[in-house]
Amino acid sequence: MAASVCRVGTTVGRALAKNRSVCISIGLDFLLGKKKAISDDSALILPCANVTGQIANCPPGCSKGKNPPVSLSQLALNARSPVRQGSWSCNLYLIDYLILIHILLRPITYHSTSLIPYARSPAVLSHPGFLVFFLPSLSLQPILLSLRRGQSSVSYAQSLAGAPETRLTALDNGLRVASEETGHATCTVGLWISAGSRYENEKNNGAGFFLEHMAFKGTKKYPQTALEQQVESMGAHLNAYTSREHTKKSFGKLPVELLAEVVQSCSLNEAEIEQQRGVLLRELEEVDGNLQEVCLDLLHATAFQGTPLGQSVLGPSKNARSLTRENLVDYINSHYKAPRMVLAAAGGVNHEELVGLAKSNFSGISFEYEGDAVPVLSPCRFTGSDIRMRDDGFPLAHIAIAVEGASVTSPDIVPLMVANCIIGSYDLTYGGGKHLSSRLARLAVEANLCHSFQAFHSSYSDTGLMGIYFVTDKNSIEDMMHWSQNAWMNLCTTVTESDVTRGKNALKASLVGQLNGTTPICDDIGRHILNYGRRIPLAEWDARIDAVTANVVRDVCTKYIYDKCPAVAAVGPVEQLPDYNRMRSAMYWLRF
Repeated sequence: MAASVCRVGTTVGRALAKNRSVCISIGLDFLLGKKKAISDDSALILPCANVTGQIANCPPGCSKGKNPPVSLSQLALNARSPVRQGSWSCNLYLIDYLILIHILLRPITYHSTSLIPYARSPAVLSHPGFLVFFLPSLSLQPILLSLRRGQSSVSYAQSLAGAPETRLTALDNGLRVASEETGHATCTVGLWISAGSRYENEKNNGAGFFLEHMAFKGTKKYPQTALEQQVESMGAHLNAYTSREHTKKSFGKLPVELLAEVVQSCSLNEAEIEQQRGVLLRELEEVDGNLQEVCLDLLHATAFQGTPLGQSVLGPSKNARSLTRENLVDYINSHYKAPRMVLAAAGGVNHEELVGLAKSNFSGISFEYEGDAVPVLSPCRFTGSDIRMRDDGFPLAHIAIAVEGASVTSPDIVPLMVANCIIGSYDLTYGGGKHLSSRLARLAVEANLCHSFQAFHSSYSDTGLMGIYFVTDKNSIEDMMHWSQNAWMNLCTTVTESDVTRGKNALKASLVGQLNGTTPICDDIGRHILNYGRRIPLAEWDARIDAVTANVVRDVCTKYIYDKCPAVAAVGPVEQLPDYNRMRSAMYWLRF
């Protein structure tokens, strides 16, 4: 029995990849623990040992029953065709300092004391299932390895305990300053404002998005060219976006003075407004071609019909044509108030220095409203309903079904996030096929139900939307809708502890994985301060996730999903979408 290396990874492996194969076979006796070090330390060395079956284009000196060392250069020159003998297959991954041949036999076990460049590493077999490259000392003490160059990893629990503290300071005018010093060489600083399309009305819907376009078009002190030169000279980058409840403006470095200028002294000259009006109209046309955006906007429009949450962030095109400078100035004066702002920073930033810069640049922002007319968000009622935009000219149908979810501060938010991780997501480009962990994903593969799907939860200050969005062929709509609702019913009735454990692990990985740089950390800080008044540390999220059990998931999902009226939005060739009453009747079971 032989193990064949039949595909090559990146980096140094590109030399081999040109040949589309590597001629290596490792005998069963070698795999079962007869460790053999290769003395040649001048190149990457791999053994050929006790091969069963023929080897195609084996390097010179290698024959059945003999074990000469084979250098990387020899392999690159001599490997010409795939080796297909044997019942095992493996991939050769060359990842910076770690080279691993994975034979897919047992759970991963790494042994090493340090990582050194692969060109100088002798090889030994440390485990029946893995060939790993070691230091010449061949020490077999296990440690965790990291893909980051020159760094060692720590355990998940250690990473949570060692996370930097987020410091928070409030200025006299109510503006809050929050920062996390991560030790990076660079930093991201941004201003988060509690303002968005939910604070707009029918007449000025889209004003926040219009201001996003005007954000970096010059200020009273810095014309657009001068502003761009200032940003480029310090190697920074600009970013801004608007959502239904939040607005963000950020820089990729620490130019707090420029950020204050952009927020407080945006020029808003008429010529620039007219130019951006044309840009905005073209962007609205482009968004109309993004059927996912269209479908989810329609979902909000029908789920929260008659309320501000039903409005699009971009606003209708008629408003983009009619909004004036006065409308934009009124919006700024009404919503850009210090108590609704958070100056957030992450990376190589000193908190005391940041607070000092905030005091000198943001102290002038008002905290008073004209006539004490403090805007208060009105409740947004959820309405079970459906909206269909049928167009048989589209190749695929885009469909979203949702129920009213938990607010961002609700204690039910974590069990619902775990539930969504149990449902998971799927795309045709995924590998794994029927071995995917999500039951709905396995069904999608086996029955060819859809091209993609994803479970989502959009949380707002007092409500939310929990749903499933999927893209499918026009002839599979009914089946995909049936199995999507069936996945919901399983969460309410038959979810198991193993399902919940898998969902919790996926959620933990997602929470940690998304904080992979100063910009996402800065975003996380800004959102948390606006939503919770503090930054919730990862350790606290971890404890909340660990507290979720199968019974908790069943109870919370029954509260929000079982026998509730859904909202449905569909775009494209949606003739096969079931009648709303039929979809409503699938929101409960007459059996358990």
